Amino acid sequence: MAATSLSPVITSQALKDLTNQTLPKTNDSSPTGSLKDCRNLTELRKLHCQIAKQGLIHRPSTVAKLISTCTALGTFESLVYAKNILNQFRYDNQNDGTLFLYNSLIRGYSSIGLGKEAIRLYLEMLTLGISPDKYTFPYLLSACTKISATAEGFQVHGSVIKMGFQGDMFILNSLIHFYAECGEIVMGQKVFDEMIDRNVVSWTSLICGYARSGLAKEAVELFFEMVEEGTRPNSVTMVCVISACAKLRDLELGERVRGYISSLGVKVNTLMVNSLVDMYMKCGAFDTAKRLFDECEQKNLVVCNTIMSNYVHSGMVREALFILEEMLRQRLVPDRVSILSTISVSAQLGSIFLGKCCHAYVLRNGLEGWDSISNALIDMYMKCGKQEVAFAVFHRMANKTVVSWNSVMAGYIRNGDLSSAWEVFNNMPESDLVSWNTIISALVQESMFEQAIELFRTMQNKGIKADRVTMVSIASACGYLGALDLAKWIHAYIKMNKIPCDIRLSTALVDMFARCGDPSTAMKIFNNIENRDVSAWTAAIGAMAMEGNGNQAIELFNKMLRQGVKPDGVVFVGLLTACSHGGLVEQGRDIFKSMTSVHKISPQIVHYGCMVDLLGRAGFLEEALDLIKLMPMEPNDVIWGSLLAACRMHRNLDMAGYATERMKELASDRTGIQVLLSNIYASAGKWTDVAKVRRQLKEKGARKVPGSSSIEVNGQIHEFTSGDESHPEMMHIAAMLDEMHCRVEAAGHAPDLSNVLLNVDEEEKEYVLSRHSEKLAIAFGLISTDQGTPIRVVKNLRICSDCHSFAKLVSKTYNREIIVRDNNRFHFFQIGVCSCNDYW
Repeated sequence: MAATSLSPVITSQALKDLTNQTLPKTNDSSPTGSLKDCRNLTELRKLHCQIAKQGLIHRPSTVAKLISTCTALGTFESLVYAKNILNQFRYDNQNDGTLFLYNSLIRGYSSIGLGKEAIRLYLEMLTLGISPDKYTFPYLLSACTKISATAEGFQVHGSVIKMGFQGDMFILNSLIHFYAECGEIVMGQKVFDEMIDRNVVSWTSLICGYARSGLAKEAVELFFEMVEEGTRPNSVTMVCVISACAKLRDLELGERVRGYISSLGVKVNTLMVNSLVDMYMKCGAFDTAKRLFDECEQKNLVVCNTIMSNYVHSGMVREALFILEEMLRQRLVPDRVSILSTISVSAQLGSIFLGKCCHAYVLRNGLEGWDSISNALIDMYMKCGKQEVAFAVFHRMANKTVVSWNSVMAGYIRNGDLSSAWEVFNNMPESDLVSWNTIISALVQESMFEQAIELFRTMQNKGIKADRVTMVSIASACGYLGALDLAKWIHAYIKMNKIPCDIRLSTALVDMFARCGDPSTAMKIFNNIENRDVSAWTAAIGAMAMEGNGNQAIELFNKMLRQGVKPDGVVFVGLLTACSHGGLVEQGRDIFKSMTSVHKISPQIVHYGCMVDLLGRAGFLEEALDLIKLMPMEPNDVIWGSLLAACRMHRNLDMAGYATERMKELASDRTGIQVLLSNIYASAGKWTDVAKVRRQLKEKGARKVPGSSSIEVNGQIHEFTSGDESHPEMMHIAAMLDEMHCRVEAAGHAPDLSNVLLNVDEEEKEYVLSRHSEKLAIAFGLISTDQGTPIRVVKNLRICSDCHSFAKLVSKTYNREIIVRDNNRFHFFQIGVCSCNDYW
C-alpha cells in the first residue's frame, strides 16, 4: 500500500519488480568446438590446444581467426593472449605474413579503447621492418581518436602523406573523424576541403565533429550543403544533425531536418527515433516527443532512458515514473542510466521509499561501483533528510571524486548545516569551480558577506577562474555590503575576464549597483540587457525605490507592461515600496487595487505590509488600521510592527498601545518590536514605561542592536558603532566632529534631542547624539578622502532625524556629496538637500 500511495503512476508490483530484478548474467555453457562460439578465455585456450594438436596452428588464416576471437572477447587478458599468439607465430614463421595479423591486433586494441597498446604495436611493427598498408592507418587513427592522442595522430597524418596514401578515401575519412573528435575541427575541415572525392562518411564525420565541438549551427549548415551537393545522408548523418538541432533548442529547424528523412528516403531506425525524441524534449515539445515514443514499435532501453532522463531534467517526475512503469511492463531491465533517472525522481519527490528501492537494485546488481550512481544516492538521501545514510554511502565509495565531495557539501548546505559543509570543503583532497561556487553561495545565503568576498579572493589567489555563477553570488554579497569601489572592481573583473553576462548576472549587477548607491550605473546595465524578463525589471524598479524615485519606478512598470512582460508578485513589492519612499499614496492605492482587478494577482501578506507602511508614513493611520482589519489572512508581527513604526513617527500613543496588544496576542519574541515600543515611550517622555519595556527585554536575555555604520576607504571597510571610540584614528575623528558641529551649528543646525532615548540631562544627550555611528563614519570620510570624493556610508538601522538634518548641512558646508544607505532606503545629500525631500 505504501508503494501505491507514493504515486498514481508506479504500482506496488512495479516497485517490487525494480527491487527484485537483476541484470542478465552470461551463460557459462561449454564450448561447442568452434571459435565463434567461444565465450571466455578459458574456452578459447582449450580450442587453441585442439587446433595445435591438429597441426593447424601454422596457417595464417587460423592464427588470424584466433586473434579475431581474442579481440571479440574484448578483455585485456584476451588481447594479451592474442599478442602471445602473434609473437609465437612470428617466431615460427620468421615474420612471414604478419602485417595482416598486426592489423588485426591493432584493430582489436583500438576497438576496446586500448589506444596506447595499439600505438605501441604499430611502433613495434615499424621496428621489425613491416610497412603499414592502407588498412593499418584507419585502425591506428581510431586508436588515437579514442584516447585523444592528438600529437600521435598528427604524426600518423604525416606518415600517410609520406607513404602516398593521401588519396585513399577510407584513410582521409578516418583523419576527418580523428581531428573532429579531438577538437581540431579546423584541421578536419582542411582535410575535407582537400579531398577530390567525398562520400557520405566524409560529410557525416565532419558534421558530427562540428556538432560535438559545440558548433551545432555550423553542423546543420553543413548538412544542408551536403544535401544541395546531392550526397544522400544515412541514418548516422541524421542522428548527428538532429542532435545538433537539440543543442540549438531550435524546434523549427528540427522540424525542417525531420522533413528530409522522408523526402530523401532515409530509413528510420531506433537510433533516429531516439534522437528525434531527445530533440523534441529539449525543445519543449513534450507531446510530440511522447507521441513519437508511443508510436515506436521497437522500444529499447536507450529510447526509454532518453525520454525518462529528459522528463527528470524538466522536473516532470510523474511522467518519468510512467516511463519506468512501461519499461518494467515490457521486461526491459533498467541499466545504470535508468536507475540514475529513477534516483533523481525519488530525490525530487522526497520519496525515501522509492529511493531505498533504487538503492536495493543498485546493490543487487553491483552498480554501486559507478561514481555517478553513488553520487546520485548521496544527493537523494541528503534531499530526503537522511544525512547519516548519505554519509555512509560516501564513506563506502572506493573512488571519492570531487563530485562526491560536492554532493555531500551541497547536502549539508541544503539542510542548513553550514559548519559541516565548511568542514567538508576544507577537507576536500581536490576542489573544482563547483566546490567554490557552492560554499560561496552558502555564505551569501547566511548573510556572511565579508567572508564570501574573502573566500572569493582566496579563490583568485589559487588561480581558479570564476564563472557567471560565482559572480552572481559575489555581486549579491557586494550589494549587501554597499561597497561601491568593490562593485566597480567586480564589474571590471567580469569585463576583463570576458565572463558572459546572461540575464541573471546582469540583473545581479543592476541590484548590486543600486544597493551601492549608484543608480546611474545600475540603469545603464539594465538598458543594455536584451530580452529582459520580469526579474530584470524588478531589479530596475527596486533601484528606483531605493533612490526614492517613485515616479520613475511607476514609469518603468508601465514600460514593462507595454513590452508584454507579465508582472509577478515580487515586482509589486518593489513598486509599492517605491511609492512608499516617494510618498505617492494615491498611486500606491491604485497599484494595489490593480493587482486583483487588472493583473489577477492575489495580494500576499508582504503586499499588505507595503500598503500599511505607505499609509502609515503618510499619516493615514486609521486607513492603515482598517486595511489590517480587512486582510484575508491573519496579520503577523511585521504588519503590526509597520503600524507601530508609523505611530512613533506621528506620535500616536493610543494606536501604538493597540498595536502592541495585538502583537502580544501573537506571542512575538522579536526584539526590534519591543525596542520600537520603548522608543515611542521615550519620545513621549514616559520613562516609567520605558523602564518597564527594557526590564522585560532584559528578562528575556535580549538586547537592543546598537547602531553601526560602515564606510569603504581605499578598498578597506571601516565600521563604527554609536558611542564607540576604539577606532585607531579616533583622535582625528573627534577633532573633525568638533569642527563639523561648530560649522553646522553656525549654519543653523539645532540638535534634535528627541532622538536620544535616554533619561539624562540635555548636555549628555547632545554628546550621545554627536557620537551616532553615521556621524563618526562621515567624519572619518572627511579626513580620509580627497575633496570632491563622495562619502558613502552604510547603516544597519534607520537614520535618525538629527543625523539626517546634520548630514544635509555637512554636505553644504563642506561641499561634499554624502550618500547614506540605511536599512530602509538611500539618502543622497547634496548642497544641503536630500533626495528623499525629507520624506523618510
